[in-house]
Amino acid sequence: MSAALSRRTRWVAGSAVALALLFAGAATVASARGDGAAPGPRTPSAESADAGFARDMAVHHQQAVEMSFVVRDVTKDEDVRRLAYDIANTQANQRGMLLGWLDLWELPKTAPDGQGPMAWMPADGHSGHDMHGTKGMAGMDHGGALMPGMATRAELDRLRDARGKQAEILFLQLMTDHHEGGVAMARGCATRCTVPAEKRLATGMVEAQQSELDLMADMLAARGAAPRP
Repeated sequence: MSAALSRRTRWVAGSAVALALLFAGAATVASARGDGAAPGPRTPSAESADAGFARDMAVHHQQAVEMSFVVRDVTKDEDVRRLAYDIANTQANQRGMLLGWLDLWELPKTAPDGQGPMAWMPADGHSGHDMHGTKGMAGMDHGGALMPGMATRAELDRLRDARGKQAEILFLQLMTDHHEGGVAMARGCATRCTVPAEKRLATGMVEAQQSELDLMADMLAARGAAPRP
């Protein structure tokens, strides 16, 4: 993997953390003021796109981190291991931010009763960034609800059992599906979310993950493989 991409993924992670701290600090100051000044930003509701994206993307990122650690242990290829490290590092940082925002907003990390995952982003056709046509709509452990790009338990087991080139190809294919789903979700937040820092984070996710998608396509081609149809 190129040094430029490695620097870019670390920059995205660092920028995301800085945005989270800035937003948290501003919200704290606003809530502490009692001098009649203009109120701070409105706290999102549990049913909002802001909260829904934070909850769902935290789950989505956790699986990317898990897959990255799995492939690290089943291949010695330095390019794949470096990519896995960058993905794990970036997405673990971003996951911490998303969960931190939910804590800051005093909102639960699970969906409200009657609202499953992705309810904040309905496939209603009224946005260019809905779920139609997204690959990898795998069944999740959330009452059978769908999360775009997530690997199934069977696929994760296959990755754990694979070794060498076979593991590299499977990881790159699964992570390609995962990133495509993540990009669709991040674009949905960029359209629907109202918290400026979260919208900026989502936009950064789209740019970084799209760069990694291009890289993974090249890495698959070098191994005589391609993304899954």
